[in-house]
Amino acid sequence: MLTLPGECWVITDAAAGNQRQALALAGHLQLPMRHLVLQPRAPWSWLAPRLTAGGRLALPARQRVLFAPPWPHVAIGCGRAAALFTRMLRSLSDGRCYTVQILDPRIDPAQWDTVIAPRHDRVAGANVLRPLGSLNTVNDAWLADGREACPGFAELPRPRVGVLLGGPRRGIALDAEYARQLAARLLQRQHLEGGSLLVLASRRTPPALIEVLRHALGGAPGLIWSGSDDGRNPYPGVLGWADRLVVTPDSVNMLSEACAVGCPVQTFVTAPLPAKIERFHQALREANRLHDLDSSATPAPAPLRETAGVAAELRARIERWQSQRPLT
Repeated sequence: MLTLPGECWVITDAAAGNQRQALALAGHLQLPMRHLVLQPRAPWSWLAPRLTAGGRLALPARQRVLFAPPWPHVAIGCGRAAALFTRMLRSLSDGRCYTVQILDPRIDPAQWDTVIAPRHDRVAGANVLRPLGSLNTVNDAWLADGREACPGFAELPRPRVGVLLGGPRRGIALDAEYARQLAARLLQRQHLEGGSLLVLASRRTPPALIEVLRHALGGAPGLIWSGSDDGRNPYPGVLGWADRLVVTPDSVNMLSEACAVGCPVQTFVTAPLPAKIERFHQALREANRLHDLDSSATPAPAPLRETAGVAAELRARIERWQSQRPLT
């Protein structure tokens, strides 16, 4: 168990996916935690984490007072913007801060004490940990809490199919036409096997995609949630009650969290994927964790839960570092 007396800083931008990964990892370290949401200004935002000269000036004044001594003993960042500040902390703290960066920092990982990058990022180094997917908080207790928060889902007809919607990204067009094709496939299977559809949008989901699905699937049992106007976000409840999950192909985080549930996971791909995402999909398929939407029923795989193991290895590395370089 860690004996560090100081704080763990979690540094992210405003992206929900980056925040979930960093907070999930930090939660396992059992240290006092402080979450800093930092967004550098240009030109640092363009060149992060390469440009460190004058780096503290990258922040507006209201954020600069947050990124100030006393420095933490551990810092965990996620995303390219956060990588600027976790990199800077090694020198700012005179080596007294153990720095951790999640996701490919796009420069030499030796600039951090530990880098955690999924295998499809192809980052290599003695200090690199390479999980299959992204870090998350999904485990049995989290799923049980989700079911308890949404008890009404128990009354929906089975199979309960959770549909998790991301959004377009470079090389992946999730538009109204994609939504029409997805809706047709979902309805076709629902007509054959019955059940219900629980459709959840994310912050990146285009309104046009939601409207197509809301119109096409409105007659099916279940729900369509697209934001606070539809009530509280039922995401944990959907994952907790789902018999099967369908996830759009764009989001490594959502696919990883779906695979952590332990139910069959499917996706709907209509065009070739960018190389990095394709590598991730292929790794999941080879592990029998991801299937096409039109595929027949498959046995539920063992849940893909890597966060606790990654955190245990990170804890051991920090303890070794602490014993070699006592903090003062």
